[in-house]
Amino acid sequence: MKNLILIRHAKSSWEAPLHDKDRPLTSQGMQSAHLVSSNISNDLPKTYTIWSSTAERAMETALIFAQNINYPLESIGYKDELYTFDERKLEKVIKLYSNGYDNIIIFGHNEAITNFVNKFGDIYIDNVPTAGFVHIEFGTDSWESISNGKTKKVLFPRDLK
Repeated sequence: MKNLILIRHAKSSWEAPLHDKDRPLTSQGMQSAHLVSSNISNDLPKTYTIWSSTAERAMETALIFAQNINYPLESIGYKDELYTFDERKLEKVIKLYSNGYDNIIIFGHNEAITNFVNKFGDIYIDNVPTAGFVHIEFGTDSWESISNGKTKKVLFPRDLK
């Protein structure tokens, strides 16, 4: 059994003239990340590994979640290849993960996340919003062979306000 939790980075700022990868979270984004991460502890597997895109907004979101779920900050893995908006690239990255990891949490970006969860989950989601959490379970022992997963949990900031 493989469990994949995809979390879209929280709301980021367009204020400063920065490269896309360098955009930080807004205060609203920080609040949403805290809100969702404070309400997921019962929905997490006992053990898991966290990977994040190297975009500033994704890394900041991952740090907030990790703090609130008591995950060691130094154990977060940062991967450039997760900085993608293309679900095919995201799928390729996930299918290359070692089968030693049964439960993975990924912090990434849209459109990749929404399109991925609609391809692999069994619940259609129009749009995974910023700080959105989607847990998909796969009945396989191999990341390479994931398909037709079961969407176990969907939690968005608006569900908690």
